[in-house]
Amino acid sequence: MTSNVLAVYPGTFDPMTLGHEDVVRRATQLFSRVIVAVAAGHHKKALFSLEERIEMARESGAPHSDRVTVESFSGLLRDFVVARGGKAMVRGLRAVTDFDYEFQLAGMNRSLMPDVETVFLTPSDKYQFISSTFVREIAMLGGEIDKFVSPKVQSRLMAKVANPARE
Repeated sequence: MTSNVLAVYPGTFDPMTLGHEDVVRRATQLFSRVIVAVAAGHHKKALFSLEERIEMARESGAPHSDRVTVESFSGLLRDFVVARGGKAMVRGLRAVTDFDYEFQLAGMNRSLMPDVETVFLTPSDKYQFISSTFVREIAMLGGEIDKFVSPKVQSRLMAKVANPARE
């Protein structure tokens, strides 16, 4: 583990999947503190509200460490990371298709935050194909999602798709 280094793991986490949880667990093996930074997601139409996504991230198996916290942010990620003294940004890579976008994003972030390193982590093989988008679509079509999310997230997601107007 890197001594006294804060890492930020940003995302919309709509919803938090077992792949996300695995990346958080891997990050805690490398960094002394990890902030799961839940984006307000102004550029994406989220199924869950920001408050619901924060609650799910906190309820999931991911932050079961005193070194992991969950916070929300809006605006530039750079401002959030710098304000908290972050020295690393964790990004999950599932497949080669993720790499091009993440590589460009890492370059842009390095330009905005030259003192912050982007670290790419891959989830366990059994989680590499999971995406929040796929999980939402499977749930909306009545499929089983228990292999992709924690039981608490599954319960929230099934309730949401059963009654999508509820806010």
